[in-house]
Amino acid sequence: MIKTLFDNIIPLFTKVTTPSLTGRAGWGSALLLCLLMLMSCNSWLDVQPRSQVEDTELFETESGFKEALAGVYSSMVTTRTYAKEMTFGFMGVLGREWDYFSQSQYEDASAYDYEASIPTNYIREIWANGYSGIANVNNLLAHIDEHETLFSRDNYGVIKGEALALRAFLHFDLLRCFGVSFAVNPDQPAIPYSTALSYRVFPQLTVREVAEAVLKDLAEAEALLKAHDPIVTEREITESTDNGYLLNREMHLNYYAVRGLQARVYMWMGDYVKALEAANEVIASDLFPWATVANLQSGVDHSMVTEHLFALNNLTMTADIADIYFTDGTTNSFAVTRDRLLEYFDRATRDYRYTFLFRNGSGANASNRYLRKYDESGSSSAFYRYKMPLLRVAEMYLIRSEVQFRQGDNEAALATLNELRVARNLTRLTAMPADFMLELIREYRREFLGEGQLFFFYKRLNREAILTNPEVNMVEEKLYTFPLPITETEAAQREANK
Repeated sequence: MIKTLFDNIIPLFTKVTTPSLTGRAGWGSALLLCLLMLMSCNSWLDVQPRSQVEDTELFETESGFKEALAGVYSSMVTTRTYAKEMTFGFMGVLGREWDYFSQSQYEDASAYDYEASIPTNYIREIWANGYSGIANVNNLLAHIDEHETLFSRDNYGVIKGEALALRAFLHFDLLRCFGVSFAVNPDQPAIPYSTALSYRVFPQLTVREVAEAVLKDLAEAEALLKAHDPIVTEREITESTDNGYLLNREMHLNYYAVRGLQARVYMWMGDYVKALEAANEVIASDLFPWATVANLQSGVDHSMVTEHLFALNNLTMTADIADIYFTDGTTNSFAVTRDRLLEYFDRATRDYRYTFLFRNGSGANASNRYLRKYDESGSSSAFYRYKMPLLRVAEMYLIRSEVQFRQGDNEAALATLNELRVARNLTRLTAMPADFMLELIREYRREFLGEGQLFFFYKRLNREAILTNPEVNMVEEKLYTFPLPITETEAAQREANK
């Protein structure tokens, strides 16, 4: 097994590098990624156990490109990133979303001690897995243009568009972790932006430069997907059409997911006009309707699937998440207290999110509440099953409301916020809250609990305090930005990122 993996990995590493791969430092980083691949069996080369092939063979057929792209998506479904730490785990603890969590795993993280051994490991894994995914996207992009004639109909444009969007998505999340907030200093050195397969060192770019590179990739992805994505062109796709390859577009970075991601990036940069334009286009599509009370109540839809712009397919979601991390009384469980949850929801227990997305504890844990977003769907339909949301239409409404408020249109801002409130079975607010931004923060907390977005929202706003942790000044202590891994600061000689 090990020899087979090395036979496949070493040829790849003659070309694929992380941003600091040069000299001894480069081989150290390459070896680290090799070891990660050997240990995880989630690497790009391991996604296809039926035929482990060299990349030169893989990219000789259209199906090879499809498998390669699927491999990158699959590599994101790991507990080290989006199947735990980048959603409800590490990021959830940093965002103060939970009252209870594993002390052995997260005690240091809850104190924002990024130098302690366990948080250091989380941070290193986020870096390594992010750039490993980027390297494999770059590998696909390095081959696709010379093989355009292999593709049938829209597949070239869709696959290349998604690959570019994935590269942007992964870089942007790395920027949100390792770069200071744009509001703090857009010219602060941040991270490299890796765009090719080469031993050359990719320079450490500033926050602004990384964000601009993200937008450049997204603009190219937008153009390709607008022309070829059936979610836009309305081309009818069935199971018999290319084996249904272009079905289930919410499981891919489709055109509207790209527009949603653009809205998120523009908000990060403070370009509110463009953020509003992108968010409005997603909302106006009417393709992502609000989750229905019938589906929530029946257990068909726990994660509000109809609202997903982009979600990952986690086939072991119940066993790996719901049964381990959101189960009554286990030592690994994440939970909030009943009183905390009532505070989150302003005691509005009619809110669908409060009513249907949490389960009560029992016995000694009767006062605990456990998130149900990652419970298995009660439906046999694949549409509702195994989905972990990374981008939802609710964020577009909150972006629109915030921009309208920033532009001085209080009436419109309140109306947009009320659209979300009504969809969640709350009454309309009849007057502007005394602190509208605080109301938006509280809505983000209610809406995205367990999805990894709350910490980044606080960071974008450069809020000094997280609501449930007012004694810590996050800005003064520079706690919103992770330290670069030691391999970058020592071997690659990167500049300070905060």
